Amino acid sequence: MDPSSTLDEVRELALKCTKCGLAQRRNSVVFGEGNPASPLVLVGEGPGDQEDKSGRPFVGAAGKLLDRALLDNGLDRTDVYICNIVKCRACDWRGESAFNRPPTPEEISACSDWLDMQLTAIAPKVILCIGSPSANALIRKGFQITKERGQLMNCKYAKVAIATLHPAYILRQRGQRSDGGYSLLVEDIARAWMHACVD
Repeated sequence: MDPSSTLDEVRELALKCTKCGLAQRRNSVVFGEGNPASPLVLVGEGPGDQEDKSGRPFVGAAGKLLDRALLDNGLDRTDVYICNIVKCRACDWRGESAFNRPPTPEEISACSDWLDMQLTAIAPKVILCIGSPSANALIRKGFQITKERGQLMNCKYAKVAIATLHPAYILRQRGQRSDGGYSLLVEDIARAWMHACVD
């Protein structure tokens, strides 16, 4: 089965989704992008403001850092597939201002069918979980990103899953004496790509 055509069908259904309250004020369903034939899928938590406006995953400051980390491994978005566990922006509204927040368990559950269909269609060899919410959803509950990142883990949707630090976390941690974990992100992408390319 062609993963591109299957993903197109799933995307069309997801664009009309009203399974949870996030549908009420979203601008876009941020389904995912990249190469559906890739052996490596990167899965983050959910879209923020820039992603909601553009309809593309990881396009804000964290996305630029992720692009740089891919480039440091000789890769770009055409080499991998990128999506999130939740397809609509999770935020709280105060008047006309929106403030990002983590998606609730109910919102993650409501979106789980779209992620399931995505990953089943792509059938990647390796999944790289970007941040602990993704690792909690795809590897196991209670995953500790700072202790378990970079390790090979079992996963329902791939031969192996690896978790890494979220670029937004790295941006918050960076300082004059630290790269905030950026080198670890580059290292984890390298490990994930290596295992994805093994027959």
